[in-house]
Amino acid sequence: MLKNDTLIRALLRQPVPRTPIWLMRQAGRYLPEYNKVRAGAGSFLALCKNPDLATEVTLQPLARFPLDAAIIFSDILTIPDAMGLGLSFAEGEGPRFERPLRTERDITALALPDADLLRYVFDTVRQVRRALADEVPVIGFSGSPFTLACYMIEGRGGSDFRHIKTLLYQRPELLHRVLQVNAHAVTDYLNLQIEAGAQAVMMFDTWGGTLGSTEYLDFSLAYMRQVLQALRLEHEGRRVPSIVFTKGGGPWLEAIASSGCDAVGLDWTVDIALSRARIGSRVALQGNLDPAVLLAGPQAARAGAERVLVGYGHGSGHVFNLGHGISQYTSPDAVAALVEAVRELSPAYH
Repeated sequence: MLKNDTLIRALLRQPVPRTPIWLMRQAGRYLPEYNKVRAGAGSFLALCKNPDLATEVTLQPLARFPLDAAIIFSDILTIPDAMGLGLSFAEGEGPRFERPLRTERDITALALPDADLLRYVFDTVRQVRRALADEVPVIGFSGSPFTLACYMIEGRGGSDFRHIKTLLYQRPELLHRVLQVNAHAVTDYLNLQIEAGAQAVMMFDTWGGTLGSTEYLDFSLAYMRQVLQALRLEHEGRRVPSIVFTKGGGPWLEAIASSGCDAVGLDWTVDIALSRARIGSRVALQGNLDPAVLLAGPQAARAGAERVLVGYGHGSGHVFNLGHGISQYTSPDAVAALVEAVRELSPAYH
């Protein structure tokens, strides 16, 4: 039995005494203790693939801040890595794939990954669950089928999406083939995380917002909906809530809310009050402070927390988070001030 189930109840829009808070990339480079472990691991991928070290860094932010959830330390590119595309991380350049999907032959040959190649992720989930002893829930996650396809086809991050968009408009059936394989892989991956002990799951659709209006519905949301319909969202006698986050997803909030998820993650470009008016009666909302606010220090962090809480207003169904991941340049003092402000100010709204 969870000792602090505030996050789970808020995701299910049940009454809570205060607004729960966790942060995207809450374990990462802004923490000196993370950087020490990362240096000892030798590489980012080596850290991800070592369950002992991944568990250690997953727990680091909870040792500093009274957060309401742990999210396993991993990467969204574990699935294409297990598909044999040759993932590497160059310092300062982000991820690269040695063998991106550029030909019809590559795409036709694409197959589901062997789950044993991802066992390190499931082992991390199990170890984090044991270490937390049900103090707070554990969140498992995956990249969305479309976001994974972006990296798999472009071969790197931070691209202009030239290759995937050319494929989308020139040979859409080939992109649908990649997305279908990815949807099956993401479904299996999240279900195995749930089986290992994840108590909530999230899909990160980082690049869905780069699509056109109808293309988003057909090439991103349709495949996330397929995943959601196939997830086993009951485990250990409890509901396992699901969260969908599309960066730049403001234009499609109603469609995302109808996808079958329990909660919609909001980036910082949308107004949370208007978002609640649009979809908040159907799903919980997660977000949505601009991560850059934290760069301005503790006072700005506290003011930002208050703005988001006022924007959402009274009642349950809100999980406080950033509109994207924490910057590596953020001071831990600003994070401490943010968490303290949410815990102190939010009870007045419940």
